[in-house]
Amino acid sequence: MEFDIKNIDLAPGGRRRIEWAAQEMPVMDGIYEEFAETRPFAGLRISGCMHVTTETANLVVALQAGGADVMLAASNPLSTQDDVAASLVAHYEIPVFAIKGEDNDTYHRHIQAVIDHRPNIIMDDGSDVTSTIHKSRRDVMDGIIGGTEETTTGIVRLRAMAKAGALEFPMMAVNDAMTKHLFDNRYGTGQSTIDGIIRATNYLIAGKVVVVGGYGWCSRGIAMRAKGLGANVIVTEIDPLKALEAVMDGFRVMPMIEAAPIGDIFVSATGDINVLDKHHFEVMKDGALLANSGHFDVEINKPALRELSVGEPKRVRPFVDQFTLQDGRKLNLLGEGRLINLAAAEGHPASVMDMSFAGQALSAKYLVDNQGKLEGKVYSVPEEVDQRIASIKLAAMGISIDVLTERQIEYLNSWEEGT
Repeated sequence: MEFDIKNIDLAPGGRRRIEWAAQEMPVMDGIYEEFAETRPFAGLRISGCMHVTTETANLVVALQAGGADVMLAASNPLSTQDDVAASLVAHYEIPVFAIKGEDNDTYHRHIQAVIDHRPNIIMDDGSDVTSTIHKSRRDVMDGIIGGTEETTTGIVRLRAMAKAGALEFPMMAVNDAMTKHLFDNRYGTGQSTIDGIIRATNYLIAGKVVVVGGYGWCSRGIAMRAKGLGANVIVTEIDPLKALEAVMDGFRVMPMIEAAPIGDIFVSATGDINVLDKHHFEVMKDGALLANSGHFDVEINKPALRELSVGEPKRVRPFVDQFTLQDGRKLNLLGEGRLINLAAAEGHPASVMDMSFAGQALSAKYLVDNQGKLEGKVYSVPEEVDQRIASIKLAAMGISIDVLTERQIEYLNSWEEGT
């Protein structure tokens, strides 16, 4: 078995952490048991390009139990947990190509490795595998049933491909599932992003001015958590509806250029490029922190930051690079501008990823069940899948809800009754 990881000797610690996460993933536990019995992926190859974490490990082990020949690569150079990668190789015999801190050449070589697996199903974070296959690895196209995508950034890319008529196999928009974006994006990203910033800096959040780029589900979670820790939160937006919502949620809203001189901590999570740009850096206060929670490291214009700086940045803490500008001000880039929650912390808590990865697993099964019936489009996760995941999660939390009576169902399905 070929693989490329940091150190196989880290496996025992990784296994303990995988098992610890599993305790908080009751939905995935049920899916594991179902897959082990029904084996929906028997004879199929699944290539995953995802963050190699304890939660992802529980997903790929469930896919393996379902009969899949699984291979995994990292979807971000800084998001890999090396002990987890080692455990997947040593204890589960799943080939992993991922090393925390790998350079860009190694990252792309690992992408090629999972494409060489000739996947029938792709599980993508950011759509790097999907786009690479369409651009330069069309030799594997024939065997692909479809794929899943669970990031906002990836869905943006896929919808652009579909609009251009370039997407040649179906992709499931797991990111848009209710049990994903309402919980993972909001509560997972909110908590883990603040966790990453604190771990990287040991800063007190209370009393700081935190500027959040965007007010999508991820940014809402970040703003909520920063506010809860006592920060004075400013939101920047380009969408008038989201900006209005942010105002009514109690946040200050203004353009980034107005927020730049007063912010202490900047966090972007938009899926777009240059949210923090040269003209913003030029007016930021001395000591400002720059963090990103979007999938790719393009939201902070790093080339512009280097251009404004004198000399090389100084690594002042493990995940803090300090840039000294020509006027003496210092700006601190966290996690190399990559996903701060995975670069400097452990990513989302297992209990919220339980729902997201259940969506991944059941969407992959949906693709298999509907093989040959779906076009090269971006498909929503079926509502019944969302409902099933939410119901299992509630039951695991010991929460019950009401059920409609026959009379209530009759009323909702009628039009004749009124005042």
